[in-house]
Amino acid sequence: MGSPAALACCTALVLVLLSSASEEGKAVEQREVTFDIDEFMQEMQLPHSANTWKVQELGLTSRGGRPSFGPRSAGGPPRLEYPVEFPLGQPTFDNIQAICINGDHRPRYPDSYFPVSGYGKLKRMASSVNELEYLLNACCGSNHTWGTEVTLCCASMAWKFAINSYCEEDASIKDRQSECCKPRGSDRLNCFQNEAPNPNYTATQELPVPQIPSTETFDFTPTDCPRKIQSPHVPRGQTNVIQSPKKDFYFPPGRPSADNIESLCRDQKLRPLYKVNCLRNSGYELMSHQAKTINRVEKGFKQCCKKKQGVLECADQKWREELSKFCLNKNGEPVDSECCFDNVEDSRYTCFKNLSPDPYYNLTSAAKELSLHNICDTHKIIKKKFPVGFPLESFVNQCCPLSEEERVLCFAQELIAVSKQCWNSPPSLHNCCSMSSHERPQCISKIIVNAITKATKASSEKKKCPLPYIL
Repeated sequence: MGSPAALACCTALVLVLLSSASEEGKAVEQREVTFDIDEFMQEMQLPHSANTWKVQELGLTSRGGRPSFGPRSAGGPPRLEYPVEFPLGQPTFDNIQAICINGDHRPRYPDSYFPVSGYGKLKRMASSVNELEYLLNACCGSNHTWGTEVTLCCASMAWKFAINSYCEEDASIKDRQSECCKPRGSDRLNCFQNEAPNPNYTATQELPVPQIPSTETFDFTPTDCPRKIQSPHVPRGQTNVIQSPKKDFYFPPGRPSADNIESLCRDQKLRPLYKVNCLRNSGYELMSHQAKTINRVEKGFKQCCKKKQGVLECADQKWREELSKFCLNKNGEPVDSECCFDNVEDSRYTCFKNLSPDPYYNLTSAAKELSLHNICDTHKIIKKKFPVGFPLESFVNQCCPLSEEERVLCFAQELIAVSKQCWNSPPSLHNCCSMSSHERPQCISKIIVNAITKATKASSEKKKCPLPYIL
């Protein structure tokens, strides 16, 4: 225990502070203050700057004035001169993109941010922010495989995990418990959400900040997420058809003009051609007719773009010829299309021009970001020319018949299933299997996407089915 003289000094300091508050006529709320006298005496031996925090935690500076403090915290102490952006906001559809894009432009709090002693509550808040940002970064890292919905599911679960972990630690320490930790369930989460200083996850740091590795164990698999649509049951012998056309199926094609002729010719190889024998079910006659027209228009464009002069006039003539043919079926009757009911050619062409979803050939010309979805179109070429070293049948048979929304979760489940077979893995997966369980699915996904890229380039000249996938 410290010397009697030092103890007397401490007692006098507390009495002076209380006396000063009383003389000013202000009501002082009495509360029991406990501390370790040995620890307190040790702190008194340190320089002034090192022991100031002990007095500040009582709400006073060493000179008796109020300290400056930043944004409110969830039932915690004043933030003083070490602000912490706590708590983080709840992930939603509105902010998940910002969560992933601005991840390295939000603050982190290394151990060097705080003094060695004190600030226990703020340090726990900072640690919680560091942990959650690390987990959010992991969720965002698999976005290209999972898609937005599963990434949001992962981020939401990580947020709830971090909030509850913080409250468990907060309750285990003899200190004033955070107000938001007192409720349970959704009330607790709503409280933390309302306290978030940056709920939109905007970037607040000019320069990128490094990640601080997590020490928490957070297990997440896409199967933990709710599935909005149940997988359809396809009886043996029946064909499961996805009704919506592909996103790169744009009809009618844009009319050639001075504004689009450059991209029309330059990026022609990037635009797909279509096969129609895949549309073996009834009800797709119009789509088949549209696909054939696109193919003939593109063939005409190819011939025109090779010319040195009169490219625009040639392309426009080919476009008008093929759209006129489109409006007549085999028996000479008008096709059931809104533009075809107008018998005046100029009006009909204007109608097609205005109806085109891609008038400047920007959408169909843009290079697509390949993902696991493309395996449904390229798996045969991959198996024949670019094998990945492990079977892809489960991906194709289980996931490709589903809707795009269902495929996201299905692909993620199949990646996890493959990653769990590392005990009997082929040589192509040895590098992935040496990684942690959280990193393996992403590693396997990269192998497959690399094969998809090669297969896509090899099949760029071949025709594609207008529909995403038909068994």
